Amino acid sequence: MSTSTDRMSHQWRDVANLILGLWMLISPWVLAYIGEPTAAWNAHIVGIIVAVAAIAALVAFHKWEEWVNVALGIWLIVSPFLLGYAMLSNALWNQIVLGIVIGVLALWTAVTSTERGVTA
Repeated sequence: MSTSTDRMSHQWRDVANLILGLWMLISPWVLAYIGEPTAAWNAHIVGIIVAVAAIAALVAFHKWEEWVNVALGIWLIVSPFLLGYAMLSNALWNQIVLGIVIGVLALWTAVTSTERGVTA
């Protein structure tokens, strides 16, 4: 299999993180916690950064983009507790689940890929 085919078969993780970042951006409205500014702003900001890092990884892969998303995944897991909105179950579970999925996908890509392409 060629390097470009390998790369294309692994880019689904970046596409998934792009979709998850966009979901994170709109989730305060969909899950009805837009009235809680700390939770909503955290979701908006993190969603934008996850989506931009995923787009950057799709355009020109660099490992740092994946490590940014790993860090943001960890942040999503701990932020409801650190920012004081863990009592909002919609925001809490949305951000914990997305944090795990985003972090795992990004970590998987970071450890199985190289700067020039994907390893076999």
